Amino acid sequence: MSGSNDGLVSVLVDFGRALRSDGVAVGSGDVLTFCQAMMPLDPTDLVDLYWAGRTSLVSRRDDIKIYDRVFRSFFLAADSPMQEIFQLKVQTEEEVETVLEIPATDPASDEREEEALLGLIGSNVETLKHKAFTACTAEELAALRRIMARIKLTPPKRRTRRTKASYRGRRPDLRRTIRGSLRTQGELVELYWRRRRVKLRPLILVLDVSGSMADYSRALVQFAYSANRASEKVEVFCFGTKLTHITKQLETRSPDVAMDKAGQLVVDWEGGTRIGDSLDEFVRKWGRRGMARGAVVVICSDGLDRGDPQVLATAMERLSRLCHKIVWMNPHKGDNADYKPQTLGMMVAEPHIDVLLSGHDLSSLEELADLLPQLG
Repeated sequence: MSGSNDGLVSVLVDFGRALRSDGVAVGSGDVLTFCQAMMPLDPTDLVDLYWAGRTSLVSRRDDIKIYDRVFRSFFLAADSPMQEIFQLKVQTEEEVETVLEIPATDPASDEREEEALLGLIGSNVETLKHKAFTACTAEELAALRRIMARIKLTPPKRRTRRTKASYRGRRPDLRRTIRGSLRTQGELVELYWRRRRVKLRPLILVLDVSGSMADYSRALVQFAYSANRASEKVEVFCFGTKLTHITKQLETRSPDVAMDKAGQLVVDWEGGTRIGDSLDEFVRKWGRRGMARGAVVVICSDGLDRGDPQVLATAMERLSRLCHKIVWMNPHKGDNADYKPQTLGMMVAEPHIDVLLSGHDLSSLEELADLLPQLG
């Protein structure tokens, strides 16, 4: 670690000593691994701090309860050595309020989960959620990105034709039933059932990063990063004048590193807009090869297309036949429930859109996250 992080290293070493004094077998190599694990992470994020320490310093299941107790007393106490670092963060970021729940270590335990009130990020979180990205300051956007990383996103699911054994169902499992009757000399004592398997639907995010979407594109890519971390069935594309596949670039532990990699790959960031050409390329290169079949496709764009409207109409029509649902997020919709498309691109695409949402603030992204499980 660099010299600027010497204070943090000292705190982490002291935490290792505190664990050792309480009977946890922590060696110098374990503490060094803990310090290295915290290098790409945010030390003010107690979730990262907790799991980095638990993964590096705890090797026995019996030590988990001791680790939780020492962690709370060391990092959450009023006289914690981390309080100075926390206060520095408060000075540079918008204050919002959140509650950190220490993860349960014993699923069978009936003990009430303890909640640690951080007090780092303040009481106006609801205001920030409903504040348009265009009106946010740099500090507020940074706070929103941290909240966005904790959005619980559940991809849609579908029932397959394959079945599996179940205690209840609509189709009897004749093979298991007959096999079971052999144990009772042919008497049918219990009837077994089968039900259809459930499989995640692919989720495809197609993000407009052209100049007209400059105020929203980074927040949308951050949301795509969180979605990609939540499921392996998420694919992410960016487009301006051309389409770019950025899924692999987002598959890193650090969101900042992921954003940098995506930014380096997307050469037309904040440039022109050719929605029709980009969607046509997606259908021909990826959609027809199976990626879009049965998928939920989320397109985030303001509809300001500079290309041929007929190309957009044809691409949308082909895409609607390939995928399960098309969701379009247009920041210009805002909170207007009676929104009507005003741009030519949106007018052309509207007949093929299943759900039209906004994407101008954090609450609209949460609305999408809540809607996704219902689109299966």
